[in-house]
Amino acid sequence: MNEVPSMHTPAHAAGHGGGGQWRIWASAATAVLMIAVVAAAIVGTNRPPQSTLAVAADQASVCSATQVAEQVLPTVVTISATNGRGAGTGSGEVIRSDGHILTNNHVIALAADGGQVSVVFNDGRSVPAVIVGRDPKTDLAVIKVDGQPPLPVIPFGSSDDVVVGQPVVVLGAPLGLSNTVTSGIVSALDRTIEVPGEAGESALLVSSVQTDAAINPGNSGGAMVDCAGQLIGVPSAGATVPDSGGGSIGLGFAIPVDLARAVSEEIIATGKVTHAYFGLSLATVPPAAPGGPPRGAYIRAVVPGAPAAAAGLRAGDIITSADGKPVLSTDDIAALTLTKDPGDRVVIGYARDGKPAETTVTLAPAP
Repeated sequence: MNEVPSMHTPAHAAGHGGGGQWRIWASAATAVLMIAVVAAAIVGTNRPPQSTLAVAADQASVCSATQVAEQVLPTVVTISATNGRGAGTGSGEVIRSDGHILTNNHVIALAADGGQVSVVFNDGRSVPAVIVGRDPKTDLAVIKVDGQPPLPVIPFGSSDDVVVGQPVVVLGAPLGLSNTVTSGIVSALDRTIEVPGEAGESALLVSSVQTDAAINPGNSGGAMVDCAGQLIGVPSAGATVPDSGGGSIGLGFAIPVDLARAVSEEIIATGKVTHAYFGLSLATVPPAAPGGPPRGAYIRAVVPGAPAAAAGLRAGDIITSADGKPVLSTDDIAALTLTKDPGDRVVIGYARDGKPAETTVTLAPAP
């Protein structure tokens, strides 16, 4: 049984040419992948509106893109992935001087089964790389180049320091054009974006950073940095308007650095990522008329013996909150499996037969 399958329908954008449909692309190895943005992704979570935060004067200024580029470009690489059926390019950044490089899973997935990966450095050197490990659920991966002198490393920032309105610089290889630099601001925080994954499943960009800096196919896996040149996000997806010819429209999304760092460190240490597990099959309950069922995540089935079952949850219950925050869609529960660790306890609010209740689920490792 798949954990928390999506049951969303496409959302329509208001005020853009009579309700055009937003679509998400992630710059995959062989093609631009398109998927409708779900309504919950556009409105984000119910955290305090980041747009109301005061932005410090030094953060409201524009980055010196020239200085940032001089500092960061030596740490950013262009990645090529090939197999017998196709080839494509993406971006990455050196996170350890011994040759470990962070990127998106979809950049290198083409080469995961017997293909080849190569890296082009800022100075034009091209060397082969191997896949250390990858995590399709968060769309992150780590590759490694060997036999190189100590490499310059991109410094990690902190997701806690990122605020709406601060300037950012994005570095990567859109359309294979290495050493490309664009700039903009952080437009919003805490966007949960559903993008195409593997084997018919989806990946979630959890609490992603939204930016108006140009992000195009090939930027995936690259670097979004602050004015100090610190990595604050991994550009992974962007929105386009249908029939517009593609390209950036100023709606790009990056995986937040704290999640990227945690996943990459686990991959380097173990070669894989172990996510937390509820043991639920869910469907989103849309907003209803007064007197109807509460909005949330409807439990279609519970895996016998799984954490959800042990906590007393049953098929037919509607999860309405988790960790004190409203649950508006299945993505809110899926996001917890990516940001929580096995053994963590999550307080779940739910409705059963119209009556509110609460229980605590102790998460287990995903089977």
